[in-house]
Amino acid sequence: MPRKPAAIPEEQANEIEEIEPELNDKKDEIENLNRLLAAVLDYLSDDEVEVIDIEYLLENTEGLREWWNQYRERNRKKIEQEITKALGDLSIEELENLREKIKGNDKE
Repeated sequence: MPRKPAAIPEEQANEIEEIEPELNDKKDEIENLNRLLAAVLDYLSDDEVEVIDIEYLLENTEGLREWWNQYRERNRKKIEQEITKALGDLSIEELENLREKIKGNDKE
């Protein structure tokens, strides 16, 4: 004889309700990324395009510039860590030269 399905405890039901919007957000994000990727690949595969113009892609693909800026900002910490690690390998002369270049940029 088949068993009667067990009722989902209220606590688990609440957890499921909290997870569902997150899943929908992820699906929306995946759909958006698929759209962006398709637009870029369409552009790259166009035989009439002789020179790839990244600025054109960013300007004419809705949402691509915003995504690119967000991606760069998320990777900021990684870049900072790479630079910090690389600084430890430089000689004192190289560090002083780098400091002068940075000071020169600050004056501009």
